[in-house]
Amino acid sequence: MNTTKRYYRVDRRYINRVRFVFEAYEGVAVVTTLDAGSGAIVLSIAPGCEDTAEAVMLDLGRHFMVEPRPAAPNCEIN
Repeated sequence: MNTTKRYYRVDRRYINRVRFVFEAYEGVAVVTTLDAGSGAIVLSIAPGCEDTAEAVMLDLGRHFMVEPRPAAPNCEIN
């Protein structure tokens, strides 16, 4: 299965919350922490679930800092 990768920086205190929310949306996306210190994460989104994942991240952004990041996996996160 080809997934879409979306990179974000979130308030590091809420990385687990993002992970738990996506666990509740079973099959939509998997959250991987790239750098816990800076809050860098990547969502591996299932095909056809891009809109759902984006809506979830936008809603979470109403409650704590969520910043979309460049798509390059070796991008500067700081």
